Order: sequence, then structure tokens, then C-alpha cells
Amino acid sequence: MPAATVVEVQNLVKRYGDVVAVDNISLKVKKGKILSFLGPNGAGKTTTVEILECLRSPSSGIATVLGLDVSNSSDQQKIRQRIGVLPQSFNTFGLLTVKENIEYFISMFGFRKQTDADSLIRLVDLEDKKDAHYRTLSGGLKQRVGIAIALVNDPEVIFLDEPTSGLDPKARRGVWSVINGLRDSGKTVFLTTHYMEEAEALADSVIIINNGKIVAEGPSSELIVIHGGARSIVLKEPGDSIVKAIRAWNSNTWFDGNSIKITMNDGSDVAKIVDLAQEYEFDLSNMDITKPNLEDVFLRLTGRTITEDGGTR
Repeated sequence: MPAATVVEVQNLVKRYGDVVAVDNISLKVKKGKILSFLGPNGAGKTTTVEILECLRSPSSGIATVLGLDVSNSSDQQKIRQRIGVLPQSFNTFGLLTVKENIEYFISMFGFRKQTDADSLIRLVDLEDKKDAHYRTLSGGLKQRVGIAIALVNDPEVIFLDEPTSGLDPKARRGVWSVINGLRDSGKTVFLTTHYMEEAEALADSVIIINNGKIVAEGPSSELIVIHGGARSIVLKEPGDSIVKAIRAWNSNTWFDGNSIKITMNDGSDVAKIVDLAQEYEFDLSNMDITKPNLEDVFLRLTGRTITEDGGTR
């Protein structure tokens, strides 16, 4: 039986004066799935999420969460009671322990009878840190506390806005484990991110948004097949001379200052690159042949890549 739709957006627009932050987008999120809303800073991700969280009003269009209209004042309180939210740049009380912070939010929202702090601590794998003060935690552990707090009302839908932004790779994967656990427990997760690897690793479905418009959507594997293109040859830390020679031979390249990527047409391209490497004394141990990924999809659709800090180049 097909999963129910729990979030639906139709022709959603949000304007700020002459600026169109969200430009006529439509999307659906199925129950028990992880949707990754992928795009650079300023693409419209957070604005869309804040509309769905009833924090902003749309300029036009329709948005429903759990069948309730985000523009209907009588529905908004019902939505807030049934969703969980981890905003960007989450923070809480530094001098309280992990458990004290979670207990505070449980009591503040009146969920003490339904929710147990220890069970939430176990869910986000913080049992060995429950008595540590929040301010002493690493960035990744702080985000886990934020996820636990977002779960105090046992929400049906959880909105995670850039939950691993700025974390190191190890901490990021620790948060991924928690997010996967949410799906395993039957929660629906609406995840915004600018990390390609994160979207590919976690999401059942990916929506790519750029300049307020949706440019592609579907499972990451399908997007890669449809939009990813061919395999690429990557040379790490090439010298200026070989970069110039490669570009003179093949204009279908991308150079970011640290590596150059050449889209392969056929096997003869490898032989040509090897010849150039020998001519310009390039160390072939710094050459890789890569399969297309979501980064290639974004590049082919927009002509740009997303940087580590969420910008584009």
C-alpha cells in the first residue's frame, strides 16, 4: 500500500519586496521517509521550511502538513503540536546538563507524562553524556541534544534545518546515524542540507532547489543516472601548464583551483590524459576515475558547484 503524503506543497511562492525567495515550487513528502531538500545558501530552503513550520506566511500557493493548512490560523497550532523542529544554529542552556535541558523542554511544553528524557537520550546515543553540561559538548553532540529536544512531543514529522552544517566528517556521520534511526522508528524527516554526500547517504528522495526554483527531484540514484553524465577523470593539484593543455584539448572540464575534472567521452580520454601527464611530469598517483554523483548532477543542472560552507562557485 503506498505511503500516505504527510507534507504537500503546491505552487508555493514567497516574496520579500522585489525578491522572490521561493518561486512557484511543488513537492510531496511521504510518511516514514527522509526527504532531502538540497541546495546552496540562499536557495530558498529555510524559507520553505519556516512556512511549513508556520513561522512565515506564504505569498501565494498552498502548503499542508499532516493534512492541515499552514495558512489557516486554526490549523497552525495543531501543526505545531505534531511536528518537531531543529532550526539552524541550534543552541540551548550551556550550564544545564544534557538531561536537564531535555527535561526542561519536556516540562515547558507539558509532555512529562508522555515523554521520558532517558528514552530520548538513548535514542540519540548520549547516555554517556547525560550528566555533562551542554556547553562542554562537541558540535556534533550538541546537535544530537537538539534532535532530542525536537522529539519531546513525539512528533510525526521532524524538520531538520542544516543539522550538520559546520561539523567535521566524523561528527556529521554520528548525526546521520541518529537521523537514520528516526526513519527506522517511523518518523518522517524533512532535511535541508547543502552537503551532497549527506543527501545521497540519507534521503529516500532528493529535491534540488536553486534560486528559489526546484530543478530536479527523485531518488538520488535516479537523479545521477538521468543528470549525472559520464564518468570523470580527476587530477589533484595539477600544475598550470597541464591545466592549460587539458583545457586546450577538452573544454568540458571543471577546475576549482585544487583539482581539475574532465568528463570522459570514451576510454581514449584516459590514454590522452596519461600522455599529457607524462609530458608535463604530472604524478599519476594523483589521478582518479570517478563515477558521477549528486555534485555532478548539480553542476550539470546549474553550471555551479556548492562549496563546503554552502556558497557556490
